Amino acid sequence: MTEVPMHDFIKPLSWLLGRWQSETATGMYPTIQTFQYNDVIEFSHVGQPMLNFSVKASMDGKPLHKESGYLRIKPGTSQVAYLASHNFGIVEISEGTLDNSTIHLESHTIGRISFASEPAVLKIVRDIKLVAPDEIEQEVAMETSKTPLTKHLSIKYKKIAADK
Repeated sequence: MTEVPMHDFIKPLSWLLGRWQSETATGMYPTIQTFQYNDVIEFSHVGQPMLNFSVKASMDGKPLHKESGYLRIKPGTSQVAYLASHNFGIVEISEGTLDNSTIHLESHTIGRISFASEPAVLKIVRDIKLVAPDEIEQEVAMETSKTPLTKHLSIKYKKIAADK
């Protein structure tokens, strides 16, 4: 297969390209017991002005969560957008900023299927940071119809495969 050239617009996000495996992944929230899990996130591109991503979380070999979507940057700016579809019945549109190798995102739209379980997710805040050439960290906070904005996930990843 021929390698597709990276679109110039996404070059500021190129540090994310590849497959990342969690070294530590912790889930917590006031309504659940804290848990450890496994998380894999992959960022790739197909030559378009966005990154594609997929996330697969599991615990003890059983799937927990999947999401997939796109990460875009507004050309010539530090504005980024994260569009994600989650397997538990929501879609997320978050926007924020890229500051060197740190991305800060806050949802402005959360859509949900009519029969999604309660409580409803109302807001997601996400920070993704490159801490070394082969290490990223992600922190996720969530607000629901029953709980104010509270830290939910803390993940440290190691790069296990490169993508160009």
